Amino acid sequence: MPKIVFVCREGSDEPRVAASPESVKRLSGLGLSVLVESGAGLSSGVPDKDFEATGARIAGPGEIGSADIILKVNRPTAVEMASYKPGAVVFAVMDPYGNEAALADMAKAGLTTFAMELMPRITRAQSMDVLSSQANLAGYRAVIDASHEYGRAMPMMMTAAGTVPAAKVFVMGAGVAGLQAIATARRLGAVVSATDVRPAAKEQVASLGAKFIAVEDEEFKAAETAAGYAKPMSAEYQAKQAALVAEHIAKQDIVITTALIPGRPAPKLVSRAMLASMKPGSVAVDLAVERGGNIEGSEKGRVADVEGVTVIGYANVAGRIAASASALYARNLFAFIETMVDKGTKEFAVNAEDELVKATMLTNGGRVVHPNFAEAAAAFVGETPAVAPVGDPGEVPDGSKPARARKKPAAAEAEKAGDAAAEETL
Repeated sequence: MPKIVFVCREGSDEPRVAASPESVKRLSGLGLSVLVESGAGLSSGVPDKDFEATGARIAGPGEIGSADIILKVNRPTAVEMASYKPGAVVFAVMDPYGNEAALADMAKAGLTTFAMELMPRITRAQSMDVLSSQANLAGYRAVIDASHEYGRAMPMMMTAAGTVPAAKVFVMGAGVAGLQAIATARRLGAVVSATDVRPAAKEQVASLGAKFIAVEDEEFKAAETAAGYAKPMSAEYQAKQAALVAEHIAKQDIVITTALIPGRPAPKLVSRAMLASMKPGSVAVDLAVERGGNIEGSEKGRVADVEGVTVIGYANVAGRIAASASALYARNLFAFIETMVDKGTKEFAVNAEDELVKATMLTNGGRVVHPNFAEAAAAFVGETPAVAPVGDPGEVPDGSKPARARKKPAAAEAEKAGDAAAEETL
């Protein structure tokens, strides 16, 4: 009997969905039976009939109890888990850092769960990289939102009535989101500059036609590990870099910040004093607002006026272009699930020795098994931490900015470039 895949309808604050008509067709091709909860794709522009046309059956929420595999965008709530059968395999963006109690609840429910955002950044897993797929869109949307709030034209315009100068855009962090923001702002005709703590980012920024801003002393030149991660910088360097950035921000029309560190508050990059130095009508976008924000005074879910600057703090920025974000996320999920299906027998099975499984599996067999979270989660159930296989879920550097990605060569397009300066926004 084929395994049953259930695609959930998310809550009202999440417009994305964990499947697309394309992924439904491909999942069915693997021998899986796909159920899509009624209305799951409406906020992403996908009506039920489109899922049905590619092989899915539209189901009510009560049918989730029969599912062997559950696909979600966000971690299931305790109420949702009560309907899942023990042993079900759940794929979602789990946000495990600081949420060990929720992980313990998933373990007690008997679920095998996978955190898609912990996918290791290796060549084999590029098509499964949720952080990159969603961050690309967040970087793009950040520029679109900024241009909407900015009361002037982005490109230079030469008209009979005079010349309109190009907007000056400064991107802080040259990870996937930052590089896409650079590329988008350049396409709109802005004069773009960017900063990052990694020397390798300079080439990536330049390849997109932007100017690189950093204190390029000897410490900076040695600020990257052999694995492509940023090293912690000295207080002296940080002070020099902050002074340079403050001077540069005063001349900008739009500032976009992208720095997130898993499990930690977002680093403060832009102070109120820096905002006060900007021209009236300037705009700042904080892509880290959900973790405390990179910009002093930014407010989650709001567009605020801070020192005369319009500070955009939208949450779930990728979800603001839900159709594209859902399509990419669905491809990420399919690519991972495909590795678990035997091409000959069409049997679905989780191989605990697979490096992708080791890196992403949070709970299994009633225990929290991920080595990064097992000890903390065990405290919520009063048990000894599970002995888990050692995976490679990703290093978190101690520098002022995060560095999560593998090293990649400079690329002509942001979606092909590496991410090591800023953790992505989901």
